[in-house]
Amino acid sequence: MPLLATDPVNVLPEQREALEQLVRSRSTPQQLALRARMILHAADTVGVRESAGELEVWPKTVRLWRKRWREAPQKLSVPERLSDAPRSGAPATYTPEQICAVIAMTCEKPSESERPISHWSQREIADEAIRRGLVPNISQRSVGRFLKKRPTSNHIVSVTG
Repeated sequence: MPLLATDPVNVLPEQREALEQLVRSRSTPQQLALRARMILHAADTVGVRESAGELEVWPKTVRLWRKRWREAPQKLSVPERLSDAPRSGAPATYTPEQICAVIAMTCEKPSESERPISHWSQREIADEAIRRGLVPNISQRSVGRFLKKRPTSNHIVSVTG
């Protein structure tokens, strides 16, 4: 059975330099560095199976990233060519600005918002965010998720339920 020839992957000298920089840099995310290695192997005519074995990934993964590299517009930068494809799914419910505004609001004392409480609860935060018009609606569960992702101050008391 004849071996399947892989489609050639063309890498310009400046792209090779950028790929090698990604591989060498300590601050490069590991997935990006791995993808850069796959493309460098392809440019050096290393076979799919050999590349997959050396990089400890599935051959299907190597083929996928070689195909994406070939089909990506030339005008894109190397990191853009190696970035994840857009994922399906619902758009985010809250913008980063809205989340920041809700979190910033929790740094204020409840009494400044004319609330007769000494500490914020998730329910009170949600009610106040809606009252101020920071968000059209929000659940106390969403507030809890926002707070869980960020360090809390001693002014915030998480209430479950």
